[in-house]
Amino acid sequence: MQPLLLATENGLYCPQGDFYIDPIKPVKRAVITHAHSDHARAGHAFYLCQTDTAPLLKLRLGDQIHTETLDYGVKTYIQGVELNFFPAGHVIGSAQIRLAYRGQTWVVSGDYKVVDDGITPAFEPVRCHVFITESTFGLPIYRWAVQSVLQSRIQQWIWQTLAQQQLPILVGYSLGKAQRLLYLLKDETLNFWLHPSIYHIHQTLLQHRPELQPYFPFVQPLNPDVKRAELQQSLILIPPAALETKALDRLQPYATGYCSGWMQVHGQARQRKTDAAFPLSDHADWPGLISAVEATGAEKVWVTHGFTHSLARYLREEKKLDADVWGLPAFEDETEE
Repeated sequence: MQPLLLATENGLYCPQGDFYIDPIKPVKRAVITHAHSDHARAGHAFYLCQTDTAPLLKLRLGDQIHTETLDYGVKTYIQGVELNFFPAGHVIGSAQIRLAYRGQTWVVSGDYKVVDDGITPAFEPVRCHVFITESTFGLPIYRWAVQSVLQSRIQQWIWQTLAQQQLPILVGYSLGKAQRLLYLLKDETLNFWLHPSIYHIHQTLLQHRPELQPYFPFVQPLNPDVKRAELQQSLILIPPAALETKALDRLQPYATGYCSGWMQVHGQARQRKTDAAFPLSDHADWPGLISAVEATGAEKVWVTHGFTHSLARYLREEKKLDADVWGLPAFEDETEE
Protein backbone atom coordinates (compact mmCIF):
# COMPACT_ATOMS: atom_id res chain seq x y z
CA MET A 1 0.00 0.00 0.00
CA GLN A 2 1.32 3.43 -0.94
CA PRO A 3 2.28 5.55 2.09
CA LEU A 4 0.08 8.51 2.93
CA LEU A 5 3.01 10.93 2.96
CA LEU A 6 6.19 11.19 0.94
CA ALA A 7 9.28 13.32 1.55
CA THR A 8 9.84 15.54 -1.49
CA GLU A 9 11.92 18.61 -2.31
CA ASN A 10 8.80 20.69 -1.59
CA GLY A 11 8.23 19.02 1.79
CA LEU A 12 5.73 16.43 2.98
CA TYR A 13 3.41 15.41 0.15
CA CYS A 14 0.19 13.41 0.29
CA PRO A 15 -0.21 11.81 -3.17
CA GLN A 16 -3.71 10.49 -2.47
CA GLY A 17 -5.01 13.96 -1.59
CA ASP A 18 -2.58 15.97 -3.76
CA PHE A 19 -1.60 18.42 -1.01
CA TYR A 20 1.49 19.32 0.98
CA ILE A 21 2.01 19.86 4.70
CA ASP A 22 4.08 22.95 5.58
CA PRO A 23 5.66 23.05 2.10
CA ILE A 24 8.88 25.02 1.66
CA LYS A 25 8.22 25.97 -1.99
CA PRO A 26 5.06 27.38 -3.61
CA VAL A 27 2.43 24.69 -4.23
CA LYS A 28 -1.24 24.59 -5.18
CA ARG A 29 -2.60 23.34 -1.85
CA ALA A 30 -0.82 23.68 1.49
CA VAL A 31 -1.99 22.38 4.85
CA ILE A 32 -0.33 24.46 7.57
CA THR A 33 0.45 23.35 11.13
CA HIS A 34 0.98 26.88 12.51
CA ALA A 35 1.86 30.44 11.54
CA HIS A 36 5.61 30.54 12.23
CA SER A 37 7.48 31.50 9.08
CA ASP A 38 9.49 28.28 8.97
CA HIS A 39 6.23 26.37 8.52
CA ALA A 40 3.99 28.83 6.67
CA ARG A 41 5.56 30.42 3.62
CA ALA A 42 4.29 32.76 0.93
CA GLY A 43 3.30 31.72 -2.57
CA HIS A 44 0.80 28.87 -2.10
CA ALA A 45 -2.50 29.03 -3.99
CA PHE A 46 -4.59 27.69 -1.07
CA TYR A 47 -3.86 27.49 2.66
CA LEU A 48 -5.79 25.14 4.94
CA CYS A 49 -5.18 25.83 8.63
CA GLN A 50 -6.73 25.84 12.09
CA THR A 51 -9.19 28.69 12.59
CA ASP A 52 -6.97 30.81 14.87
CA THR A 53 -4.03 30.54 12.47
CA ALA A 54 -5.77 32.18 9.50
CA PRO A 55 -5.66 35.82 10.74
CA LEU A 56 -2.01 35.35 11.71
CA LEU A 57 -1.19 34.07 8.23
CA LYS A 58 -2.92 37.06 6.67
CA LEU A 59 -1.06 39.43 8.97
CA ARG A 60 2.25 37.89 7.92
CA LEU A 61 1.59 37.04 4.27
CA GLY A 62 -1.09 39.56 3.25
CA ASP A 63 -4.88 39.67 3.08
CA GLN A 64 -4.78 38.45 -0.51
CA ILE A 65 -3.92 34.86 0.40
CA HIS A 66 -6.72 32.31 0.10
CA THR A 67 -7.30 30.54 3.43
CA GLU A 68 -9.66 27.75 4.39
CA THR A 69 -10.09 26.89 8.07
CA LEU A 70 -11.07 24.04 10.35
CA ASP A 71 -11.67 24.00 14.08
CA TYR A 72 -9.97 21.30 16.14
CA GLY A 73 -11.55 17.88 15.68
CA VAL A 74 -13.71 18.83 12.67
CA LYS A 75 -13.25 16.48 9.71
CA THR A 76 -12.87 17.37 6.08
CA TYR A 77 -12.08 15.22 3.05
CA ILE A 78 -9.60 15.99 0.29
CA GLN A 79 -9.92 13.54 -2.61
CA GLY A 80 -11.03 10.86 -0.19
CA VAL A 81 -8.37 11.53 2.46
CA GLU A 82 -9.90 12.29 5.85
CA LEU A 83 -8.14 15.20 7.54
CA ASN A 84 -8.59 16.94 10.86
CA PHE A 85 -6.62 19.07 13.29
CA PHE A 86 -5.77 18.37 16.92
CA PRO A 87 -4.12 20.76 19.41
CA ALA A 88 -0.33 20.79 19.34
CA GLY A 89 0.15 23.12 22.33
CA HIS A 90 2.97 24.97 20.54
CA VAL A 91 1.42 28.41 19.95
CA ILE A 92 -2.12 29.73 19.53
CA GLY A 93 -3.57 28.07 16.44
CA SER A 94 -0.94 25.33 16.23
CA ALA A 95 -2.20 21.94 15.15
CA GLN A 96 -1.26 18.34 14.66
CA ILE A 97 -2.59 17.03 11.36
CA ARG A 98 -4.33 13.65 11.32
CA LEU A 99 -4.75 11.88 7.98
CA ALA A 100 -6.82 8.71 7.48
CA TYR A 101 -7.20 6.75 4.25
CA ARG A 102 -8.11 3.12 3.57
CA GLY A 103 -7.18 1.84 7.00
CA GLN A 104 -4.05 3.97 7.44
CA THR A 105 -3.87 6.73 10.04
CA TRP A 106 -0.93 9.12 10.04
CA VAL A 107 -0.31 12.10 12.32
CA VAL A 108 2.08 14.97 11.59
CA SER A 109 2.92 16.66 14.87
CA GLY A 110 4.21 19.98 13.54
CA ASP A 111 5.93 21.73 16.45
CA TYR A 112 4.46 20.88 19.84
CA LYS A 113 4.86 21.09 23.59
CA VAL A 114 3.18 18.89 26.16
CA VAL A 115 3.04 21.55 28.92
CA ASP A 116 -0.30 23.34 29.26
CA ASP A 117 0.76 27.00 29.24
CA GLY A 118 -2.69 28.34 30.16
CA ILE A 119 -3.53 30.15 26.91
CA THR A 120 -2.78 27.66 24.12
CA PRO A 121 -5.06 24.61 23.74
CA ALA A 122 -3.10 21.80 25.37
CA PHE A 123 -1.39 19.07 23.36
CA GLU A 124 -3.72 16.15 22.68
CA PRO A 125 -2.17 12.75 21.88
CA VAL A 126 -3.72 11.17 18.79
CA ARG A 127 -3.68 7.42 18.22
CA CYS A 128 -2.24 6.49 14.84
CA HIS A 129 -0.27 3.95 12.86
CA VAL A 130 2.47 6.39 11.82
CA PHE A 131 3.60 9.42 13.83
CA ILE A 132 5.86 12.11 12.42
CA THR A 133 7.46 13.97 15.32
CA GLU A 134 9.67 17.01 15.53
CA SER A 135 12.85 16.77 17.61
CA THR A 136 13.96 20.39 18.09
CA PHE A 137 15.15 19.60 21.61
CA GLY A 138 15.72 15.90 21.12
CA LEU A 139 18.66 15.48 23.50
CA PRO A 140 18.54 14.36 27.18
CA ILE A 141 20.06 17.67 28.33
CA TYR A 142 16.81 19.46 27.48
CA ARG A 143 14.50 19.07 30.46
CA TRP A 144 12.34 22.07 31.29
CA ALA A 145 11.70 23.37 34.77
CA VAL A 146 8.07 23.60 35.88
CA GLN A 147 6.42 26.67 34.35
CA SER A 148 5.64 28.20 37.76
CA VAL A 149 9.33 27.99 38.70
CA LEU A 150 10.39 29.77 35.51
CA GLN A 151 7.64 32.32 36.06
CA SER A 152 9.01 33.09 39.53
CA ARG A 153 12.56 33.43 38.21
CA ILE A 154 11.48 35.87 35.51
CA GLN A 155 9.44 37.92 37.97
CA GLN A 156 12.34 38.15 40.41
CA TRP A 157 14.74 39.20 37.67
CA ILE A 158 12.38 41.96 36.49
CA TRP A 159 12.06 43.52 39.93
CA GLN A 160 15.78 43.19 40.66
CA THR A 161 16.53 44.92 37.36
CA LEU A 162 14.14 47.75 38.16
CA ALA A 163 15.66 48.11 41.64
CA GLN A 164 19.04 48.64 39.93
CA GLN A 165 17.54 51.52 37.91
CA GLN A 166 17.67 49.51 34.70
CA LEU A 167 14.93 48.87 32.18
CA PRO A 168 14.06 45.13 31.92
CA ILE A 169 13.76 43.88 28.34
CA LEU A 170 12.57 40.33 27.69
CA VAL A 171 13.47 38.68 24.39
CA GLY A 172 11.17 36.08 22.82
CA TYR A 173 9.49 35.14 19.55
CA SER A 174 6.66 37.44 18.46
CA LEU A 175 4.22 34.57 18.10
CA GLY A 176 4.05 32.18 21.02
CA LYS A 177 6.70 33.27 23.49
CA ALA A 178 5.49 36.88 23.69
CA GLN A 179 1.89 35.88 24.45
CA ARG A 180 3.07 33.33 26.99
CA LEU A 181 5.19 35.93 28.79
CA LEU A 182 2.32 38.41 28.87
CA TYR A 183 0.11 35.73 30.39
CA LEU A 184 2.70 34.79 33.02
CA LEU A 185 3.24 38.46 33.98
CA LYS A 186 -0.35 39.69 33.72
CA ASP A 187 -0.67 40.31 37.47
CA GLU A 188 2.50 42.38 37.79
CA THR A 189 2.10 46.12 38.40
CA LEU A 190 4.07 47.07 35.31
CA ASN A 191 3.63 49.11 32.16
CA PHE A 192 3.99 46.74 29.21
CA TRP A 193 5.56 48.00 25.97
CA LEU A 194 5.70 45.77 22.91
CA HIS A 195 7.98 45.86 19.89
CA PRO A 196 5.82 46.61 16.80
CA SER A 197 6.06 43.03 15.45
CA ILE A 198 4.77 41.69 18.78
CA TYR A 199 2.16 44.44 19.12
CA HIS A 200 0.62 43.69 15.71
CA ILE A 201 0.31 39.99 16.54
CA HIS A 202 -1.16 40.88 19.95
CA GLN A 203 -3.79 43.13 18.37
CA THR A 204 -4.62 40.57 15.69
CA LEU A 205 -5.17 37.86 18.28
CA LEU A 206 -7.43 40.08 20.39
CA GLN A 207 -9.40 41.21 17.33
CA HIS A 208 -10.23 37.61 16.46
CA ARG A 209 -10.16 36.16 19.98
CA PRO A 210 -11.46 38.94 22.29
CA GLU A 211 -12.00 36.38 25.04
CA LEU A 212 -8.20 36.33 25.48
CA GLN A 213 -8.19 39.88 26.84
CA PRO A 214 -8.57 38.84 30.52
CA TYR A 215 -5.40 36.77 30.15
CA PHE A 216 -3.29 39.71 28.97
CA PRO A 217 -2.34 43.00 30.62
CA PHE A 218 -2.82 46.39 28.98
CA VAL A 219 -0.02 46.94 26.46
CA GLN A 220 1.40 49.83 24.44
CA PRO A 221 3.42 49.82 21.20
CA LEU A 222 7.10 50.68 21.52
CA ASN A 223 7.31 53.39 18.86
CA PRO A 224 10.58 55.17 17.97
CA ASP A 225 9.29 58.38 19.54
CA VAL A 226 8.87 56.84 23.00
CA LYS A 227 11.27 58.55 25.41
CA ARG A 228 13.31 56.75 28.03
CA ALA A 229 11.72 58.93 30.72
CA GLU A 230 8.29 57.50 29.83
CA LEU A 231 9.40 53.97 30.67
CA GLN A 232 9.28 54.08 34.44
CA GLN A 233 8.11 50.85 36.09
CA SER A 234 8.01 49.35 32.61
CA LEU A 235 8.77 46.06 30.92
CA ILE A 236 9.60 45.78 27.22
CA LEU A 237 9.11 42.71 25.03
CA ILE A 238 11.14 42.41 21.83
CA PRO A 239 11.79 39.64 19.27
CA PRO A 240 15.28 38.13 18.92
CA ALA A 241 15.99 40.07 15.71
CA ALA A 242 15.60 43.39 17.54
CA LEU A 243 18.37 42.44 19.96
CA GLU A 244 20.88 42.68 17.12
CA THR A 245 20.02 46.27 16.20
CA LYS A 246 21.18 49.60 17.60
CA ALA A 247 17.59 50.73 18.15
CA LEU A 248 17.87 49.82 21.84
CA ASP A 249 20.70 52.26 22.48
CA ARG A 250 18.25 55.07 23.25
CA LEU A 251 16.78 52.95 26.07
CA GLN A 252 19.97 52.70 28.14
CA PRO A 253 20.44 51.73 30.88
CA TYR A 254 18.69 48.39 30.39
CA ALA A 255 19.20 44.66 30.92
CA THR A 256 18.00 41.87 28.67
CA GLY A 257 16.55 38.46 29.54
CA TYR A 258 16.45 35.92 26.72
CA CYS A 259 13.58 33.41 26.86
CA SER A 260 14.26 30.28 24.82
CA GLY A 261 14.79 26.57 25.24
CA TRP A 262 18.32 27.06 23.92
CA MET A 263 19.12 28.86 27.18
CA GLN A 264 19.19 25.45 28.86
CA VAL A 265 22.78 25.10 27.62
CA HIS A 266 25.43 27.05 29.50
CA GLY A 267 27.12 29.61 27.30
CA GLN A 268 24.07 30.42 25.18
CA ALA A 269 23.41 33.65 27.10
CA ARG A 270 26.94 34.83 26.39
CA GLN A 271 26.73 33.76 22.76
CA ARG A 272 23.47 35.65 22.27
CA LYS A 273 24.76 38.68 24.15
CA THR A 274 22.10 38.81 26.83
CA ASP A 275 22.27 39.52 30.56
CA ALA A 276 19.95 36.78 31.80
CA ALA A 277 18.77 33.46 30.38
CA PHE A 278 15.43 31.74 30.93
CA PRO A 279 14.91 28.27 29.32
CA LEU A 280 11.23 28.85 28.56
CA SER A 281 10.34 26.87 25.45
CA ASP A 282 7.29 26.31 23.29
CA HIS A 283 8.67 22.93 22.18
CA ALA A 284 8.58 19.62 24.02
CA ASP A 285 11.68 18.73 26.02
CA TRP A 286 13.33 15.29 25.93
CA PRO A 287 10.86 13.58 28.32
CA GLY A 288 7.99 15.36 26.59
CA LEU A 289 8.98 14.07 23.16
CA ILE A 290 9.24 10.51 24.40
CA SER A 291 5.93 10.59 26.28
CA ALA A 292 4.17 12.12 23.27
CA VAL A 293 5.49 9.44 20.92
CA GLU A 294 4.47 6.63 23.28
CA ALA A 295 0.99 8.08 23.77
CA THR A 296 0.22 7.75 20.05
CA GLY A 297 0.71 3.98 20.06
CA ALA A 298 2.26 4.36 16.61
CA GLU A 299 3.66 1.32 14.83
CA LYS A 300 6.12 3.54 12.95
CA VAL A 301 7.75 6.80 14.07
CA TRP A 302 9.49 9.20 11.72
CA VAL A 303 11.68 11.84 13.36
CA THR A 304 12.26 15.22 11.68
CA HIS A 305 13.63 18.69 12.30
CA GLY A 306 16.15 18.81 15.13
CA PHE A 307 18.29 16.23 16.89
CA THR A 308 16.73 13.54 14.75
CA HIS A 309 19.31 10.76 15.02
CA SER A 310 19.60 10.88 18.81
CA LEU A 311 15.84 10.68 19.36
CA ALA A 312 15.29 8.00 16.70
CA ARG A 313 18.09 5.86 18.11
CA TYR A 314 16.74 6.15 21.66
CA LEU A 315 13.25 5.19 20.53
CA ARG A 316 14.64 2.14 18.74
CA GLU A 317 17.10 0.92 21.36
CA GLU A 318 15.41 1.85 24.61
CA LYS A 319 11.72 1.90 23.73
CA LYS A 320 11.88 -0.86 21.09
CA LEU A 321 9.89 1.21 18.61
CA ASP A 322 10.21 1.18 14.84
CA ALA A 323 11.72 4.66 14.56
CA ASP A 324 13.86 6.29 11.92
CA VAL A 325 14.97 9.68 10.63
CA TRP A 326 13.02 11.23 7.80
CA GLY A 327 15.25 13.52 5.79
CA LEU A 328 13.10 16.49 4.91
CA PRO A 329 14.43 19.79 3.57
CA ALA A 330 15.88 21.76 6.47
CA PHE A 331 13.65 24.31 8.14
CA GLU A 332 15.12 27.58 9.27
CA ASP A 333 14.85 28.60 12.89
CA GLU A 334 11.70 30.55 13.78
CA THR A 335 13.03 33.98 12.81
CA GLU A 336 9.57 35.18 11.95
CA GLU A 337 10.43 38.87 12.08
